[in-house]
Amino acid sequence: MAARKLDRLKKKLKNKKEELFQMVSKTEQYGREADEDATQDIADKAASSYTKEFLFSHSSNERFILQLVDEALDRINEGCFGICISCKSSIQAKRLEAVPWTRHCISCQEMLEEGLLEE
Repeated sequence: MAARKLDRLKKKLKNKKEELFQMVSKTEQYGREADEDATQDIADKAASSYTKEFLFSHSSNERFILQLVDEALDRINEGCFGICISCKSSIQAKRLEAVPWTRHCISCQEMLEEGLLEE
């Protein structure tokens, strides 16, 4: 991969990492604030519980993507970025532009989603 393109994708990954980190931090703060209101009645507590559960699931997804971004940055540093971790073929440039933290080529990603490929 050309150095210029790799630098651009690295910058994109670093920006995504910062964005996700801020979102995870805000979600954690909202969850703590929901716990602090001790004057809630039963309906408010139920709504608060639902909100916390929603924020937790949202945060889990963001944390997972954050982990994928970190792994992609590690692959850049190791010199194996853009190579499918399963079949070792090159990942398509358009796929890397759209999802630079991807670990798999399109074929392996489809097999993974169908349960035919182990992580």
